[in-house]
Amino acid sequence: MNSSLLPRPRYMARIDVALRRAPVVALLGPRQCGKTTLARLVASQRPSTYFDLDSPSDLQQLENPEYVLGRLKGLVVIDEIQMRPELFSVLRVLSDRPEMPAHFLVLGSASPNLIKGASESLAGRVEFVDLHGFDLSETGSSAWERLWIRGGFPPSFLAGSEQDSLAWRQNLIRTYLQRDLPEIGLRISSAAMRRFWTMLAHYHGRIWNASELARAFGVSDKTVRGYLDILTDTFMVRQLLPWHANVAKRQVKSPKVYLRDTGLLHALLQLPDHEAVLGHPAVGASWEGFVVEQVLRLTEGSDAYFWATYGGAELDLVLLFEGRWYGIECKFSDAPAITRSMRTAMEDLHLRRLWVIAPVRDRYEPVPGIEVCPLQAWNAALLKEG
Repeated sequence: MNSSLLPRPRYMARIDVALRRAPVVALLGPRQCGKTTLARLVASQRPSTYFDLDSPSDLQQLENPEYVLGRLKGLVVIDEIQMRPELFSVLRVLSDRPEMPAHFLVLGSASPNLIKGASESLAGRVEFVDLHGFDLSETGSSAWERLWIRGGFPPSFLAGSEQDSLAWRQNLIRTYLQRDLPEIGLRISSAAMRRFWTMLAHYHGRIWNASELARAFGVSDKTVRGYLDILTDTFMVRQLLPWHANVAKRQVKSPKVYLRDTGLLHALLQLPDHEAVLGHPAVGASWEGFVVEQVLRLTEGSDAYFWATYGGAELDLVLLFEGRWYGIECKFSDAPAITRSMRTAMEDLHLRRLWVIAPVRDRYEPVPGIEVCPLQAWNAALLKEG
């Protein structure tokens, strides 16, 4: 199925605003998250020219890019630009023309850190828009279980069956390792990266420990750090930084690591369906990663961290939203307990409110300032606080 079957007005509006502000807009995100569908929809609403660098004929057209692109007007879309990073210097020259006959929308499957030309050649001329798979605001709150199990990649979420969804995710993993990484210039064994990615799935939701992973994998700390950065720069992994509050407690200083898409997490853990996920020891960590990702999508631009002390107190998310600090704890339970860590976090971090997000039906407040809340109602609860 096609991702156009679900509207994405929030991203459409964001791209429209960015195109009014900057001569170049970079739409970045993992392969198959819907970038091309969205870009073609944007292009269909105005005079435009489209280049797909996966196409040999389009690549051939751009053998003399400054001449070809310099003659165009309106919107010029360049898909999979990470295959030709030298185009960024051409776009810098064209975006500095005083008459501005064209704006450029470039699509890429790697972050600005990996496509160094985007941040270096186009400094001050480019606005970045990150696109991800579907989130609850797009699928509707009633689809939260499907989104959790299958993940947000449009072909996986919209697949006709659980088997079709899993097969698509397995193929995406294979394609990412065997084709995508070499295309962006990363010469790394696909078998080694597959082993590391699978190992990282078992560490999902845990605090990063390079030495422990390096020993288990049989390589150096530097090597596993490099593997982690590759997965992060290609939007497969999120590194959540710790919050260092000014309190008299020794605090954890390493990031927490999550696979950003729980559908890929479940595929790597060989969990084919809802029942398999519920019966696996990693179900709590999977739920935590899903909640963290959904919250950070809905509060994009907010400062977010986790908090943990060596004394054992911890909180899954500490969130700065509209000038106020909030806490979030993720519990896969229909009757989550209010823990000492939550009370400590409320006191030490001076939180306005702490939410325990769990698969419950209704919101309730067991103690003042701490509320148990279903994920699908959490956004409304935050907006009410703000």
